[in-house]
Amino acid sequence: MKLRTYIVEDNATIRENLIDALEELACVEAVGAAATEDEGKEWLTAHSTQWDLAIVDLFLRQGSGLGVLSACRTRRPGQKMVVLSNYATPDVRMRCAQLGVDAVFDKSNEIDALVDYCLEQSGKAQAAAMPPRSEAP
Repeated sequence: MKLRTYIVEDNATIRENLIDALEELACVEAVGAAATEDEGKEWLTAHSTQWDLAIVDLFLRQGSGLGVLSACRTRRPGQKMVVLSNYATPDVRMRCAQLGVDAVFDKSNEIDALVDYCLEQSGKAQAAAMPPRSEAP
């Protein structure tokens, strides 16, 4: 089962490479992308039933990924918010945790961990979508 994923990343090259890599390696379907805080908040909140995973950078062309994270604090069960940033310091990780983020990944050395996370979430979504097996009498 593919995770419907929304990307908030202002660098077009990084955004496109990330989408290509995740769609190829991690059972992800990109449903949209934004380069600014306002675009990200608007789409994610207006389309609250149309995404399973949001991947958010912290430093954006306008605003901050923290604003996007804050806007999505109350989301449907099963929806995941992750941060992908070059600034995944302990302080940033703590602040993200306070905002209810499910995971934080460093762009420079944790892309494989992000792929693994997406695969794990896709597996969980697939298991949840399967009808229960009936037991033989």
